[in-house]
Amino acid sequence: MDNSHAPGLAGRKEWIALGVLMLPLLLVSMDISILYFAIPYVSQDLEPSATQQLWILDMYGFVLAGLLITMGALGDRIGRRKLVLAGAAVFGAASVAAAYAHSADALIGVRALLGLGGAALMPSTLALIRNLFHDAKQRGRAVTIWTGVMTTGISLGPVVSGLLLEHFWWGSVFLINLPAMVLLLMLVPFLVPESRTQSDAEEGSEGAREGAREGARDPFDLVSAALSLTALLTVIYGIKEWARHGFAPVPALAVVVGLALGYVFVRRQKRLTHPMIDLELLGRRAFGGPVFANVLAMFATVGMAVFLTQYLQSVQGLSPFEAALWSLVPASGVIVAAPTAAFLAQRVDRAYVMGGGFLFAAAGFSWLTQIRTDSALSFCLSAGALYVGGLVAAMTLANELAIGAAPPERAGSAAAVLESGQELGGALGMAVLGSVGAAVYSREMADALPADVVAALPGGEADAVRETLGGAAAAAARLPSEAGDSVLAVARDAFSHGMGLASVGAAVVMVTAAIFSFVVLRGTAGRATSKAGDGPEGGDLARAQTGVLE
Repeated sequence: MDNSHAPGLAGRKEWIALGVLMLPLLLVSMDISILYFAIPYVSQDLEPSATQQLWILDMYGFVLAGLLITMGALGDRIGRRKLVLAGAAVFGAASVAAAYAHSADALIGVRALLGLGGAALMPSTLALIRNLFHDAKQRGRAVTIWTGVMTTGISLGPVVSGLLLEHFWWGSVFLINLPAMVLLLMLVPFLVPESRTQSDAEEGSEGAREGAREGARDPFDLVSAALSLTALLTVIYGIKEWARHGFAPVPALAVVVGLALGYVFVRRQKRLTHPMIDLELLGRRAFGGPVFANVLAMFATVGMAVFLTQYLQSVQGLSPFEAALWSLVPASGVIVAAPTAAFLAQRVDRAYVMGGGFLFAAAGFSWLTQIRTDSALSFCLSAGALYVGGLVAAMTLANELAIGAAPPERAGSAAAVLESGQELGGALGMAVLGSVGAAVYSREMADALPADVVAALPGGEADAVRETLGGAAAAAARLPSEAGDSVLAVARDAFSHGMGLASVGAAVVMVTAAIFSFVVLRGTAGRATSKAGDGPEGGDLARAQTGVLE
């Protein structure tokens, strides 16, 4: 592809730059799940307490989610390429420190630094797509790649972890980040142009340049940054604790406090001349609508991922590495869904294609409502391929629509809002769907567990058997073979029923997302075209919202 023959189109350099930017995105998303299989080895080496172990797992995601908005706004201000380079340096250094951490507290602290580096990388990679690809069709393809890499990374984390742990010590799951970060630091300065609010504004009118100069002189709003960080951290913490332990005063209070701080944050943004979040942009259906659609998509994706992993290991009896490999099979649905969605989006309103993707996901979750302990492995994986394909098709179009609707100078903040919504949706899905499955499991275990088996267990173990499938498997291993088999059979049935009922909830949410897409997002591209200005920036916005994926 040669820019000299196709003005406005990205050339070979831009596509190579996209490939380089996808490396950190893959690793940042992998780090969300890469410790799932490594934590037993970490526990043997560092001997963390139960609380420390939870923080080792959760600290990265908490800091990542809490800093996305702040880092998106900072990238708009100081330059997104500069922030990518800084994030890569922090992420690489923290990866080395995590690999050689000698205590649980040190690992928790380094995981927080990894979250800081990841938060600097994620919104900037998506925002730079807005700067690299000015043609709407090419940008659509680039966003498709971005979405696929992000979702693949989350699924690939356990696989890479399992493979490395078969040959190396647990620190290797962190050291794998280092070569990619070094490559990023070497190539980005040559391949990726700088992009920030002031430089974008200088291409426009004298008034725009003056506004950019005034914005550059304003100090960075640390109060808004602290409010957004604290609000997201407390809400997500409360939701995760609620999902893990059930309703309790402290998690409920955390959610309430987080929502209150979020309200204060929004009120502050309304009064600022240069807000961290453009509330007017968020109010546009072409941006706010896709953000909400992505919240619903991640609700189902993350909420059901926990069930799928446990089902493959604890019900189907696969080893962790085998389960991780088989869990990649549902990603095959993306191979069909992504190009099909792109083809259809050229011919019909993207709102209908998004809604269709959500309906396919609803069909996949409906399929899973029929899952049983003795279901064939292909039954579960086929349903997974159906709902994953539908979700990725819908999320790709939602991301492309949202980024296309954002003005270039606010691309970093827009990407951060989009990704923060995804993090929040994932936490909500884990809490709500996880609670549904846990409630079904506990009720059935209380009713079906044989009384003589309960009597043979110590009090603490009996409670663990009733609470989780993992607790039942651990207790069964210490019982006589017949009693242990009885406990496992009841626990697997209860878990499968809980998974089926959680799938009902996911299917309902997907139908809601489909209706939302059909009703709220329908026709937004047409209205954007009619309202876009005649100048370069207005024409670009029109093309961005009417452009389709190739």
